Amino acid sequence: QTHLFATDRSLTLIVRDLTMKTAILASFLASAAAFAPATQSERLTTSLNYEKSPALPFLPYPENLKGYAGDEAGFDPLRFSDFVPMDFLREAELK
Repeated sequence: QTHLFATDRSLTLIVRDLTMKTAILASFLASAAAFAPATQSERLTTSLNYEKSPALPFLPYPENLKGYAGDEAGFDPLRFSDFVPMDFLREAELK
């Protein structure tokens, strides 16, 4: 028998080839979208509004240090003042 249309095997290869090309195109588009620059409105929403520590400017100022000696430096990199009362920390430092 002579077929005017493609055989089942060749049709399967065509569909498989088309699927692979579609997947490659989709991955290229997704990777290009990942590196697209952000719009101005997205940049504004990601800004950080906190007081920076003078001792470590990449960390926020530890709020629990206010009112204690040494608060002008703002040095509490491990944030002990968030978990332990400041009076206990001062007493432990003096011993």
